[in-house]
Amino acid sequence: MRLSKTHFTTLREVPGEAEIPSHIWLLRAGFIRKSVSGVYNFMTFGWRTVRKIEQIVREEMDAADAQEIITSPVQPAELWHESGRWAVYGPELWRLKDRHGREFALGPTAEEVFTDIVRGEISSYRQLPRNIYQIQLKYRDEARPRYGLMRSREFIMKDAYSFDRDQDGLDESYLKMRAAYHNVFSRCGLEFRPVRADSGAIGGKDSEEFVAFGDYGESDVVYCGACDFAATTEQAEGVDAAPESEAPLPMEEVHTPGTKTIDAVAAFLKLPKEKTLKALLFVVYEDEIAQNGAYPVKEYIAVFVRGDRELNMVKLRNALGGIGEHLIEFADEAAMGALTGSVGGFTGPVGLKDCRVIADSEVPGLKNLCAGALKEDRHLVNVNYGRDWTADIVTDLKLVGEGGACPVCAAPLKLARGIEVGQIFKLGTKYSEALGATYKDENQQEQPIVMGCYGIGVTRAMAAVVEQHHDENGIIWPMSVAPFHAIVCLVQSAGEAAEALANEIYEGLLAAGVDAVFDDRDERPGVKFKDADIIGIPIRITVGKRAGEGVVEYKRRGAAETAELTAREAVERAANEARREMRREMEGI
Repeated sequence: MRLSKTHFTTLREVPGEAEIPSHIWLLRAGFIRKSVSGVYNFMTFGWRTVRKIEQIVREEMDAADAQEIITSPVQPAELWHESGRWAVYGPELWRLKDRHGREFALGPTAEEVFTDIVRGEISSYRQLPRNIYQIQLKYRDEARPRYGLMRSREFIMKDAYSFDRDQDGLDESYLKMRAAYHNVFSRCGLEFRPVRADSGAIGGKDSEEFVAFGDYGESDVVYCGACDFAATTEQAEGVDAAPESEAPLPMEEVHTPGTKTIDAVAAFLKLPKEKTLKALLFVVYEDEIAQNGAYPVKEYIAVFVRGDRELNMVKLRNALGGIGEHLIEFADEAAMGALTGSVGGFTGPVGLKDCRVIADSEVPGLKNLCAGALKEDRHLVNVNYGRDWTADIVTDLKLVGEGGACPVCAAPLKLARGIEVGQIFKLGTKYSEALGATYKDENQQEQPIVMGCYGIGVTRAMAAVVEQHHDENGIIWPMSVAPFHAIVCLVQSAGEAAEALANEIYEGLLAAGVDAVFDDRDERPGVKFKDADIIGIPIRITVGKRAGEGVVEYKRRGAAETAELTAREAVERAANEARREMRREMEGI
């Protein structure tokens, strides 16, 4: 490819919309261009990198015995109604109607579609196992698209689905996909780690996220330096404090003027925060939209955790049956108070009525706590679980963070930010039972197919690579996913000899199997060097003033030093480095 004939534009200034390195450099390098909020067009160089990531994914999926198909992203609502997800998935599901009023969704994922395909074509145990995948545009109507390709409304994803006879078969398929994911992300040049994760709207029992570490990731990961434990903060199990042995004291009401926060009441009463009880009030909605277009109120919830703890909203939603995040929000204090007796800033569990009470698993073991008295400027002291109040649900609700106890070995946990680039799930029979995907076993008995689900964010992985591989001058692509391996920069003022040598080197690189681009534009050398740095091509060969001697400048992106080589040496070195690094990335070294 010759840049003089290529649709290619770099930006000298940081776009106002860009906040994080990957967004900044992908825009500045001309890899992507914004269409509307959360939707991007991929330009020539960007699309080449996307295709290279896709090819890595295809090679590893095919090696793991998965078979590629393609389905339409326009999915009939009937399938979503069968699975029960049409109502509960929430406003991120992009819904539309055709001219006849039939409802569809732009697929954010494809469990229903793949299950529908399999139920129509698999009927016997002899046809199992199967693993089918696709690489396809997906759609999620994000409320707040941001960070470029990190949280967009349209994105490219690989999703695969395994179909097995039983749990043992699923376990085998899951491990095979887990190994394939290690290979994919290693070959992409990412520093990553699989961690335990919440299954979210996809469902199923067990799930792991593959997290690429980065300062601007949206996944918070806690990990242990003393053992192998790692999980997202959504999934990490909280470790309860040891039950207290002190004797319960008589409950008393005390005057606590203006103390609407845990910090304020603890300071006023000179108590440690761990001797207080934090109340959080929520409203939960029905999952079917009413005629007025709103979700009707289903119930009010009062949640109690130790005063120095933070509530994990994912754990709370799971405790309520896995409801969507759009079906729960902080309650209007006046509306809830009129029904339940709660008082904003002074709510406690003693005397609450007409609401569901949920307590963190640690709370029953605590003694003589301070809690709101359901009266303005009043608190109760020496509140004890069992004697003074009980909860409808007691479960782990704690948000685990830096310094929390490891649930495996109790060592202090460390916190890191990460980018979710892939996730794998053991779905079990969630979708096969809902959609009637069954097979006949050896005894001709109908059995539900056991499923797994495996997703890779292709375009998000592209952004994650940039987050990990950039400097102040632009992107530094790993060889495996670079749009080109090498760029030949011709210094136009060097004359005809330089032009002839540059052409010779360019053709030599292509003949040696090096994916090369020729910057033959009529631009100053500084412009060409700046563009080469921004777009991040690993090898730059500059043909300039010493072309008449057959000598060129050889430079690696990100390295300060340059080398003067003959044209032949430059071609050989580029070919050797490209092959070596591609092999190294393939082997995950």
